[in-house]
Amino acid sequence: MTRLLTRGDLGALLEPSACLAALRDGFLATGAATAVPGQRVRPDPPFTGTATALIPGIEACTVTVYDKSPDAGTGSRGVLCLRSGVDGELLALLDSATVTAWRTGLAAALGTHALAVPARDAVVGVIGAGTQAELTLRGLGVLRPYGRLVVHDADVDRATEFAVRHGGRVLGSATEIASVADIVLLATRSRVPLLSLTDTREGQHFTTLGAAGRGGRELAAGLLDAALVAVDDRQLAASAGALARADIDTTLGDVLRGDHPGRTDPTARSVYAPVGPPWQDLALARLAYERAERDGVGRRVNLPG
Repeated sequence: MTRLLTRGDLGALLEPSACLAALRDGFLATGAATAVPGQRVRPDPPFTGTATALIPGIEACTVTVYDKSPDAGTGSRGVLCLRSGVDGELLALLDSATVTAWRTGLAAALGTHALAVPARDAVVGVIGAGTQAELTLRGLGVLRPYGRLVVHDADVDRATEFAVRHGGRVLGSATEIASVADIVLLATRSRVPLLSLTDTREGQHFTTLGAAGRGGRELAAGLLDAALVAVDDRQLAASAGALARADIDTTLGDVLRGDHPGRTDPTARSVYAPVGPPWQDLALARLAYERAERDGVGRRVNLPG
């Protein structure tokens, strides 16, 4: 029997603390020498693709089929297939857009927490007030206290709604955000840099989610050159095109395991530029499936008939 988990089902099953723990465990496991890299395949036509994932120690795998055609909307529309790693049984079919949004935002929160200078009164700035920024901020709030929140979005109404939900204040531009924030979260589709080195100051941290999109580049080359740059997957980050291999100093897994010290100078700038390796989908899909089995959430169907 296969369990079907819709967006609504996943909203009831996933919560930040457990997801953060699952992602942290995944970062620790996938950095080991025995890790199995995730694979992305982009068959014809180019707007569709698949991603497969394994995590050492987890007897399950995922295959995600997604649609990025022009009429697919702003997100990745598709289905995530969770299979048993023991006998190949199709355990669950999950809404891939929901899983991807959760793992993107919460993995970004994990990277931000690991690299940004700890300060209870740090000002957090959000550039791009969409779902990913929402989940990153929720995750960051679980991991650490912070001070004021400032928000900018090209859609002023969306920025205002985001600020009202989280008790923040709207500013008029990305550079205004960078002028006051200690931690800057960028979650846009910009293909031109929104911030350059001269827009920033020593000690700031930047998490840029735009590096995951092909052609996305939210931070200028000079800022990347001046900062400690961490990614979640070296190979995927370089292939995405926003970062050159020479830009990348370390990975979040190396920092979490203690194989790299991370930011050692509080006056240095740091950047976390995740691209979302497929294993992160597996980590949250497995968590959601186990909770669904325990709580009876979702519909069980016999697909063969």
